[in-house]
Amino acid sequence: MTETVSGQARRGRGGRKGLKMRRIFTRPGIHPYDEVRWERRDVVMTNWRDGSVNFEQRGVEFPESWSVNAANIVTSKYFRGAVGTPQREWSLKQLVDRVVGVYTETGRKHAYFASDEDAEIFEHELTHALVHQVFSFNSPVWFNVGTPSPQQVSACFILSVDDTMESILDWYKEEGVIFKGGSGSGVNLSRIRSSKELLSSGGTASGPVSFMRGADASAGTIKSGGATRRAAKMVVLDVDHPDVEEFIETKAREEDKIRALRDAGYDMDLGGKDIVSVQYQNANNSVRVSDEFMRAVESRSPFGLRARLTGEVIETVDAKGLFNKIAKAAWECADPGMQYDDTINDWHTTPETGRITASNPCSEYMSLDNSSCNLASLNLLKFLREDNSFDVDAFVKLTELVITAMDISITFADFPTEKIAETTRAYRQLGIGYANLGALLMATGHAYDSEGGRALAAAITSLMTGVAYRRSAELAGVVGTYDGYTRNAEAHKRVMRKHAAANDQVRTLDALDKSIHTEATRQWQECLKIGERNGYRNAQASLLAPTGTIGLMMDCDTTGIEPDLALVKFKKLVGGGSMQIVNNTVPRALKKLGYQPEQVEAIVEYISEHGHVVDAPGLRPEHYEVFDCAMGERAISPMGHVRMMAATQPFLSGAISKTVNVPESATIEDIEEVYLQGWKLGLKALAIYRDNCKVGQPLSVAKKNTEEKSQPAAAPVEVGPVRTRLPKRRPATVTRFSVGGAEGYMTASTYPDNGLGEVFLKLGKQGSTLAGVMDAFSMAISISLQYGVPLETWVEKFTNMRFEPAGMTDDPDIRMANSMMDYIFRRLALDHLPYETRAELGIFSAEERAAQASGQDPATLRTDDDVDPETLAQSVPVERPKQEKPATAIAEAHSSTELIESHQGRTADAPLCLTCGTKMRPAGSCYVCEGCGSTSGCS
Repeated sequence: MTETVSGQARRGRGGRKGLKMRRIFTRPGIHPYDEVRWERRDVVMTNWRDGSVNFEQRGVEFPESWSVNAANIVTSKYFRGAVGTPQREWSLKQLVDRVVGVYTETGRKHAYFASDEDAEIFEHELTHALVHQVFSFNSPVWFNVGTPSPQQVSACFILSVDDTMESILDWYKEEGVIFKGGSGSGVNLSRIRSSKELLSSGGTASGPVSFMRGADASAGTIKSGGATRRAAKMVVLDVDHPDVEEFIETKAREEDKIRALRDAGYDMDLGGKDIVSVQYQNANNSVRVSDEFMRAVESRSPFGLRARLTGEVIETVDAKGLFNKIAKAAWECADPGMQYDDTINDWHTTPETGRITASNPCSEYMSLDNSSCNLASLNLLKFLREDNSFDVDAFVKLTELVITAMDISITFADFPTEKIAETTRAYRQLGIGYANLGALLMATGHAYDSEGGRALAAAITSLMTGVAYRRSAELAGVVGTYDGYTRNAEAHKRVMRKHAAANDQVRTLDALDKSIHTEATRQWQECLKIGERNGYRNAQASLLAPTGTIGLMMDCDTTGIEPDLALVKFKKLVGGGSMQIVNNTVPRALKKLGYQPEQVEAIVEYISEHGHVVDAPGLRPEHYEVFDCAMGERAISPMGHVRMMAATQPFLSGAISKTVNVPESATIEDIEEVYLQGWKLGLKALAIYRDNCKVGQPLSVAKKNTEEKSQPAAAPVEVGPVRTRLPKRRPATVTRFSVGGAEGYMTASTYPDNGLGEVFLKLGKQGSTLAGVMDAFSMAISISLQYGVPLETWVEKFTNMRFEPAGMTDDPDIRMANSMMDYIFRRLALDHLPYETRAELGIFSAEERAAQASGQDPATLRTDDDVDPETLAQSVPVERPKQEKPATAIAEAHSSTELIESHQGRTADAPLCLTCGTKMRPAGSCYVCEGCGSTSGCS
């Protein structure tokens, strides 16, 4: 990678200044591509819900080591040029060359390198690292660099809004431009007068919450980055703003509205066609709290809300009561989050220029108003050697390389507004971070929620930021400090000393973290020494981003600072298809813990079947914690996540994108405690998600535990499917229906004493072809029911399927249908499935929805005396050996999240991807789709 001598730049040919580079991964005379095995693949991506092809490009070229998923996402997201034209990129080489070429040539032009040879080494090392998935730039770099489009490289933006209509309208416009370019933004609205203050004309001000409506509508209209994702935004309000209570409760009130509309039969799922009728759904909201307020909460003291123009206290509230309202709203709908203002500004390197008032949508970038940050993330698992030692030297050199490249990008980058361009070029904020921390901890035998795990994470984070700022100081000696450094020099150096002092407080527990911490200490010493002489090139250097799409690009098991989502994952296969595998880090961790190969094989087989390690054969209970995950049988506690954030926060310029999940059973007081401890432990921001608190991300009641052990048979018996036909005379019901104006009839026949066994459909005035297709479909469903396929399986498959005809129905129980299939199987579920099963599927009758709205338990509407349980059988039963897991569970999964659901028997708190229909997985404060790479925020 790169090297300077004694922290100083060397003079190259002609006496020019520049960095002297040295090779680490590459060899002279051999191009990095020549040491990689390449192969050609076909990329065909479909929406599994309706079978439509979302994207297709054949004959693309990738290294053999890249997974199908990584290649699919890079091909569909990052290759430029119209598909099917000669201009379309078809090889990873073209993509990497396009990006690396711009970085290298800009570095040459602006004298970053001591010689042309050093520029070539930089180019080769950067190419090697990208091709081998050692790190990745954020998505805008891959979208834009080297194309005719504006060279936007930043994923995160912070805007500003003043108390004038012109500024508010500028805010709307600037957000729209940013969303269109594929990025997200944040803003603090606290300068806007409250609804309790007067205008100069004598009228009453509207207040910031009213202006949020217009911005929310605009954000909901614009698809960010084309079809990449919906707009990502953050709205912040200071806790002393007179409208703070209205702000706190805004989204909770809307959530009540969503529930009411859902119960009336409207489609209120995330991405549903009726969700647009509610407001404030396109932004994350956060309250900016001060130390003064938090101390008042602890002492239960009064707290003053201040006028925006005069600063006078115009209302006094009970601080504990206001804090309780924040926690209650977060308990109800996951908003607002919390940002700790004094902690943020205590670590601010440029306070003479202005305070930090807001963040980007995922809360990891915190800097000046009207600024931006470009991100890059290191793949930590790439630095773990076979002997489980950490390659400290390679990590140091890669960090140097990446920081150098990121700073070069600001030199050529374009920005969405002139104000953002001026601030970013003057302060050159960078955001280096990492992914795969959770996998690294597990592979090295560390529990995520343990002193050892936190010590290792702290040491790595400290080393990364220490090297980044040391390189920034060296760059300052080559190409100069950032423009605002002189007026902020003392403050910047004070923050550097705070980082170094925090590093001295890290207590290592074993040889692994000790070697990393020793190098981190040396790097901070060099950083302070060189920074005192040269100053610094960058006002900010590091943060921990969600690493959504780029985490998939790097084939990371875990994103950002997150632990493993679960021990099993969903893997796509070359040529189509998929399979369930146990995460590769599990056998590595077992080997590290001293288990023999045959023991490892038995434990892995158990995990594959059960999804967790509890009672795994031969696994010692004291090792269970190593395999604790974000979800599952042994989910990490909320404070385990908070403590990990606290361990790494002192070594980051910015903050951490992470949502702390709490169980559905958590109380409002539990939420208060998490927010209070976040402040005490020195976090900059914290967000909460309580399971099942949002309609758009439902968590159904856990299914009954099916792990009741059956008595072992004397010998294994293979039982094939057996068809049980209906008798010639059988009970039947005929339902006339209308969906979107299209009419039809459904005849559902049942066994005399044992449930549904036959369905026939007749459509009116729809043409002979469609009528014939529906006849054939009816026969296929009927035969499957007679072979024992549960009706519940068909209902899960066909409800929510979208195609025309769709719309209003004449059925009072099902007011709206997404398609004729959606209606038919909802009707069959209502007629033939028990309430408990339908509740898990979210299918209720009008009477049951009315009962829910009035607070009554719908299950009490019927008793065992009302209905014969045998008539509610899903389909004719087939005698076969009992299994702990249904054989269809894995086949029905289409992502790792859905696979986890099949193991746990419950629905995960993640939305469906709007592009391909698969269940997304958490990535920091955001979500990422494993199927197509779409995200709900920064990547």
